[in-house]
Amino acid sequence: MNALLILIIAIPLIEIYLFIKIGSYIGAFNTISLILFTAIVGIWYARYEGFNTLKSGISQLMKNELPLYEMISGAALAFAAILLILPGFATDVVGLLLIFPVTRKLFFGKISEKYSKNKSKKNVIEGEYEDMDEKK
Repeated sequence: MNALLILIIAIPLIEIYLFIKIGSYIGAFNTISLILFTAIVGIWYARYEGFNTLKSGISQLMKNELPLYEMISGAALAFAAILLILPGFATDVVGLLLIFPVTRKLFFGKISEKYSKNKSKKNVIEGEYEDMDEKK
């Protein structure tokens, strides 16, 4: 079965289950307030981290380096903000994990190390040349 189809079915079921369980413990009003609070605070913090990532990317460009981690991090922050906007506790947990720099580095650190090394030096052939027309 397609993994996307399973996610489309499973995520709302998990969220409904968590709404019922958490709502039975803390009440309906507190559950809704908690969802709104995590959305507002999460988006505010995603914006803050987004600006930090942008500053870091610009400094990488100034050093004439490819800001690969910053590009991946920016995309992860946008995805995390979407997850925080969606109502639910499971999506909020995943969104919060993606927003914090420590967990984001754990997720994407290996990708950045793999592709950021300059591999073009392996294909360079060094040599000397001489212009034959000038010697005539």
